[in-house]
Formats: sequence, structure tokens, C-alpha cells
Amino acid sequence: MTRKDTDVIGRREELSLLRELIAPPHKESHVLLLLGDPGLGKTVLLAEAAREAGAVGMRVLTTTGRESERDLAFAGLHQLLRPVLDGVAQLPTRQAEALRGAFGLTDEPAPPDALLTGIAVLTLLSELSDEQPLLVVADDAQWLDGASLDALAFAARRLESEQLVLLAGARGTVPPAGFGRDLPQLLLRPLTRPEAGLLLDAQPCPAHGRLREQVLAQAAGNPLALIELARVIAADPDAGRRWTAEPLPLTGRLTDLMAAQYLALPPAARTALLLVAAVDSPEPTTALPGLFAEALAPAEAAGLIRLDPPGPRFAHPLTRSAVYHAAPFAERAAAHRQVADALRDQPDRHAWHLAAAAPAPDEHLAALLEDSAAQAQRRGGAAAAARALERAAELSPAEGDKARRLLAAADLALPAGQADWVRELAGRVLTLTSDPDLRIAARLDIGWSLVWSNRNADAFDTLLSVAAEAAPRRPAIAWQATWMAATVAHQTGLPEVCAKARAALDLLDSRDGPAPEPAAEYRIWIRACTNPYGERADLVPRLRRTAEGPLSDPGTFGAAAWVLDETELAVRVLREALSRLRAPGVRGAGGGVLSALEWACVDSGRWDDALAAAREANDIAAAYKMETVAGSADLTTAVVAAMRGEHDQVTPLLSRVRAAVDIGEYRGFAARIWQTSGLSALAQGHYTTAYAQFSRLFTADGTPLHHHFSYLAVADLAAAAVRAERHLEARTSLERALARLDPAPGPRLEQLASRARGLLAGPDSAEAHFAAPLADPTGDTWPFERAQLQLDYGEWLRRQRRINDAKPLLVTALETFRGLGAAPWTRRAESELRACGVTVQAPQATPGALNALTAQQREIVTLAGHGLTNAEIADRLFLSPRTVASHLYRSYPKLGIAGRRQLRDLIDEQTTPRADSGR
Repeated sequence: MTRKDTDVIGRREELSLLRELIAPPHKESHVLLLLGDPGLGKTVLLAEAAREAGAVGMRVLTTTGRESERDLAFAGLHQLLRPVLDGVAQLPTRQAEALRGAFGLTDEPAPPDALLTGIAVLTLLSELSDEQPLLVVADDAQWLDGASLDALAFAARRLESEQLVLLAGARGTVPPAGFGRDLPQLLLRPLTRPEAGLLLDAQPCPAHGRLREQVLAQAAGNPLALIELARVIAADPDAGRRWTAEPLPLTGRLTDLMAAQYLALPPAARTALLLVAAVDSPEPTTALPGLFAEALAPAEAAGLIRLDPPGPRFAHPLTRSAVYHAAPFAERAAAHRQVADALRDQPDRHAWHLAAAAPAPDEHLAALLEDSAAQAQRRGGAAAAARALERAAELSPAEGDKARRLLAAADLALPAGQADWVRELAGRVLTLTSDPDLRIAARLDIGWSLVWSNRNADAFDTLLSVAAEAAPRRPAIAWQATWMAATVAHQTGLPEVCAKARAALDLLDSRDGPAPEPAAEYRIWIRACTNPYGERADLVPRLRRTAEGPLSDPGTFGAAAWVLDETELAVRVLREALSRLRAPGVRGAGGGVLSALEWACVDSGRWDDALAAAREANDIAAAYKMETVAGSADLTTAVVAAMRGEHDQVTPLLSRVRAAVDIGEYRGFAARIWQTSGLSALAQGHYTTAYAQFSRLFTADGTPLHHHFSYLAVADLAAAAVRAERHLEARTSLERALARLDPAPGPRLEQLASRARGLLAGPDSAEAHFAAPLADPTGDTWPFERAQLQLDYGEWLRRQRRINDAKPLLVTALETFRGLGAAPWTRRAESELRACGVTVQAPQATPGALNALTAQQREIVTLAGHGLTNAEIADRLFLSPRTVASHLYRSYPKLGIAGRRQLRDLIDEQTTPRADSGR
């Protein structure tokens, strides 16, 4: 930076890093979080970065979190984007509507949609960075409202090639919500003793001798503490003795010092400064009576405040807190009432300031806050709406209103992703009311929150209890609770848990009276996910009959079809369900549907579609805080990477899954992780490792780790066992495992079991196992598993010197593997064909070139080839236009073309059918 680094003593390395991020040329995006205790210099560093950015020609947008505004939806984001709001008109229509609705700039806001709001912010910032390199600064991010934090975090994770740097500062060592995963961080440390001495010496009246040692010891390397303590001890040398006699934490010491300075001001200055503390807003404050420069001059002289345009600013956030809490409640209340009177044209702020002044419950104020919550909810600020309702409940004189508002707050805190808060709010409802309907609804919220907290066992017991209690009077809630309990049972995979979920279903079925509308789909789902192989023979005909009529809950129905291996039906229904759930306002409900669709696409060989669904699911998970949805998406991406031989991606993805999901509670995730790890090792020829991973799916007596997913790996377990020379052990374990199943578990599992038995059988019986499933064309529904069977059978035939019988099987398997892009298995099939004396032709150039692209690049290239513009592609895929352009630019050399005009012909020339074609 152009000024000497000594202007910010002790931060040379930090300044150098910021200089590197900001210095031109700006070829790619950068994100950095500055973390540290109060007073360590985060604000100073961010201000220096902003100054340097302006000097090198960057546009600078800033926002500062304020404690009093953390409950105002999108307040921080509006502060950031206010200078560039004219650019909203240039956004795609649905993005512009989402952002205007979030800011309350339209009388008819679109339904709230966190995903659309996030992509609107990303697109706007991207477009601005195209015009001029851009620095975005968010200071005191720990106090930004949740909706603003979510939108900024969403954009930060999707920045790629924009000329944009995003810097955020926050207190403490833990990043603010949404910013903690995979984003670079810089933790500020206290100054060293020599650096602290230099800063102390730079003060107007530096302490000397014993007083100097006291200041250095008390400040403990905190720059703000050094400055404030030096100022105090210069005015009152005896202060050091009091510090020794009254030990306080450093932050408490600083707050006490600032409060003492505030209380020493003249009365008019104290009144004016308290008004500034109560307002706590970047908005101009000239409309407030008594708030003028002359009144604040003593506070500025004391170093508590700076009088800058557009209005007064506290020297440090701690100063505002010290001033505010040093005043008696009556004075604070008077200040808030004065501010509220000046903000009648801003209903949200008006209501919150009146609430801050309320000494006792007041129904009028509670109703105002309830209205404020409704406004926040319409704009997409679920967390802000929940906080407004919580405060409204506290101000409610009647216990019934208090309980009702707390329950409404809990309902809104769920989509905000704050499970602990949901349990607290719902728990308070239970202590307040004996109303059975409110209590049932509160306990259902608690059950949901326990699921979100990865506490499956507690969630399951709570949900079953809710179902039993609700069945006589609230059957819709009873069915919903049982549906969710069965979902938990499927995630755990424990037989005893599945049995309890089935018992709850039996209880509901035994009751008289009409069942609620989605009961038919719920019933199929509960039976399918608790016993997917044993119930299949009865459920599949029922599933097909139900599919012929209208569906109340196609997402649940499609997921049941997937579990029952009715894969093509599952893909069709889940896509239809997803098309409904892509509308603004309901997109968050699409997370579970996408999770099922990902796996149905993997199973049916639509791997590119699976990756596209996983990417969309990750977007939704980020916007709506759905960790299990994100974990499933990462698992899907990892398994496709393993099957395609992209092994460098597998381990990081599985590590992310383990970090997001407790695999001790979610045994379904554990089974998928071991299966994916085993596939990756098997593809790389690490057979002992592969066998060790697959073996974790069953105990020695054949008990599956997971009642559904473990069985999908039986054939790969056998393949690894053969190559690791563990035939007998694997054969014993697998036969015990398969003996636990229904004699007719369905064509998919029969095909997998036959392949496993063929691999482990002796020469006299292997062929019967291999050949039996090939006689059933249904096995083609799962092309990768079918091709693996053909490859293993072909290899066995070749080793029996039946070359002519082996060739057609190997050729068919090779075509499938090539179409899927399954490189390790493609190489095996090619090797087997060469061993049969067949000259293996290289694949056609076009499919091979497309397979060289990443899944996202293939999706972008395909959409561009169909004539969509970059902006249209970005809007559809929740990317920035610049990111789309960057992917296209990097794709052209891989495809052997010069530009966009050749894409249509390239896409149309793909004459080789792909197993994942069509969406």
C-alpha cells in the first residue's frame, strides 16, 4: 500500500496480504475473512484496504453490521447496495423482482426466495465488476442481519473470475454464519511486546516507567486497549492502582473506561451521544432534535465519536455499547421514543425502537412487531421475522397470544436453519400453554429441529410421540410426523427403528375416519423406506396404480419409487415435482426431492443429470441451511467422480460429508461413504483397501450397516474380495447377508446378487449366476451395474477360452462405459477385448471431447449450443454471467472449436447414444 506500513503498527504481514488481493491486474475473485477479538484492528485494516482500492481505481462498496439492526431483514445488504440500486433494473426479471422484494422497494413483492436473492446479489456484483474492478467490504459482520449474511455468503462461494475482492471482518475466532466453509480466513493476533511499545510511544502522551509497564501488561497486545489505557493513565496516573485492585477481562476494562468518559461529559453531550447510540444507523440523524455538532463536540474531543459525513460515528463498536449501557433504562427509553417518533415512515425501525422503550408488556407494541414480522417474512427475512415475533411474544400481556407468537417464531426459525433456537422457542410454548393443538404443533417443531441438529434418535422418539398424541384430533399432523419419523428411520437404517415407524403407520391405519390427502403417498413411503426389499412385491403394483392418477405429494411418491428401484418412474415423477418446486417461495422444499433425484439419475446412468441435480441441491442447501441435502449432493458428486476415475475429487468431497453429517447417527450416509471409498479404491486397483471399505457395510454374520444401501454394494464387495483373495470370507458374509432378504427382492438386487455369486463361485457354477439376470431385460434399467455384470461375465468366458461368447458381452459393456464416461471400467473392457484379439477403435471425437469437460462445463456448453445467452444460462444455473463466460472460454480448446457459433453443430453431431441422454 502506498502509505508506510508503520501507519498501522504491527500489521505489516496483514497489509501485504491485502495489498496482493487488491493490486491490479484483477484476473480473478478473492474472498477473505478477517477474524479477531475487539480492538485488534480489523476495522483499521479494512479501511486501509478500501483506501488503497480507491487509489488503484476500484469501486468500493461497504456495509457495517450494527447491533441494533441485526433484526431488520436485509438492512446490511441494502446499506451495501444502495449506491448501485439503479443496476437492479438490468438484472434478469425474476432476480430483479427478488431483490426489490427483499428491500421492500415494490408494493407487490415476489414470494421470498433466498436462492433467487443470493443469485441476484451475485449477478449484480458480477455486472458491476465488469464495468470496474470492485471491492466489497463488510465490517462487523457478526452483527449483520441473517438474510444479508446468507446472501453475501451465497455470492462469495460462487465468485470465480470476477474482478472482485470481498473482505469481511467479524469478532472472535469463529466466522459468521455461512462464511465458515472453505473460505479463506485471516486471524488477527495481539501485537508483540516490541510492536505494542512502538504503538504506545506513538500516542500523544505515552506513559513511562512503571506506568508504561502497567499499560503494556493490561493491554496484552490489543491496539485499542493500548490507545485507550494510555489516554486514561495520562489524565489519571492513579488509575493503574485501581486496575490492579479490580481485575476485569480486557473488553470489560475498555467498556468501563469508555463508560466513565461518557459519564464525565456535559449533560447536553450525554443526551446527544445517547441518541446516536440508540439510532445506531448509517442514516443521517439530523432530523433528531438535540442532535447537532455543537452538542457532540465534547464527545468528539474525548475521542468517543467522529463527526464525519453523513453523520456521527463511534470511534469503535465497543464505544457504542459502553455509552448505551452506561445510561439508565429511563434515559435509554426516552432516546428510543424520540428516535421512533422520527422514524414513523419506517415501520420496522419505528416498531423496534418503541419495543426497546417498553418497560412492560403492551399489546399495541406486540401487534406492531407482529406486523413487522409479516413484512420481513414477505421479503424473505425468516430469521428477522422470527426475532420480531419472539419480541412480540415477550410484550404480549395474554399468555395465549404469547404462546401463539412464540410458536409462529419457531415455525419461521426452522427455515432460517437455527435448530437450537427452534427448540428454545417451542419449549417456551410448552411451558406457557395447555392448549393441545399448540402443544402438538410445538412438539412437531421440536422434532424437526432435532432432525436438523443430526440428533436422529431424539428426533425419532419425539416424532412418534407427536404422531400418537395428534392422531385423534390432528390426523394431518400425525401423518406428517410419522412420515418424518420413517424418513429418520431410513437414514438410521436400524431394524428396531424401522419397526417402530411401521407400528406408528399401523396405528394410523387402524383409526376410523378419512385420512388426509397425502396419506396414500405417505403410506407407500413409510412402508418402502422401512422395508425396501421385503415390501417390494406388494408395493410396486400399488405404486404403479397410484402413479396413474393425480399425486398430492409427488416428491414423496417419487422418492418411494426410487427406494423401490422403480427408477425410471422415480426420475419422471421427481422431475415433475421439481418443476413445481422451482417457483419462487417454495424452492427450499426442493432439497429433499433433489437428493432422491440425484441417486435415481446415478442409478439409471444419467450421471451428468445427477451432477446437475447435485449442484442445484448444493445451491439450495447453502441458501436454506440444509446440511444433509448438501451432504447427499457431495456424496453424489463423489460417487460419480469415483466411477469416472476422477479420484482426486473423491477424498475432499467425502471429508466435507463427514464434516456436515454425523455418520454415527446417519448410517445411510456412512454406508454411501464406504461404498464410494471402496469404488474409488477398486477403480485404482487398490483391492485390499477396496475390500476393507466394502466390508464395513456388513458384519461377519451378515448384518447390514444399513438395511437399504449396504445391499447395493454386494457385487462390488465380491469383486474386491476376488482380487484381494478373500473369496471364502466374502462368500460366507454375503450369503448370510442375502439370506436376510425376501426371496424376491426385485430385479436390481437379483442382478447384483447374481454378479456377486458368479464372481465368488467355482468354475462349475459361475456361469449360471452370470447368465440368469442377463435374460431379464429389466436389468438394463441400471446400465452401469448391467455393464459391470457383462464385463465380469465376458472376462470369465475369455478365461474359459470361449472368446466368441465373450466378445459381444465385452463390446456392449464397453459402449456403456464409454457413454457414461466410466474411464477405469472402459480401460478394463478395452483390455479384455484386446485379450480376445479384437482391435479396439478409439471413440468418436465429439463424445470424447465432451467427456473431457467438467459436468458444469458440459451443462453450460449444452445450453449455449441450444441458443441460450450467458445471462440466461447464469439465471438458470444460479451462476454469474462472467462465470458462464469463463467456463465457455475454457471449454472451447478442449472441444477443438473456436467459438460459440460452432457449439450447435457440435451438440447436434453427437450420434453415439449416451446412457444419460435426455432430461
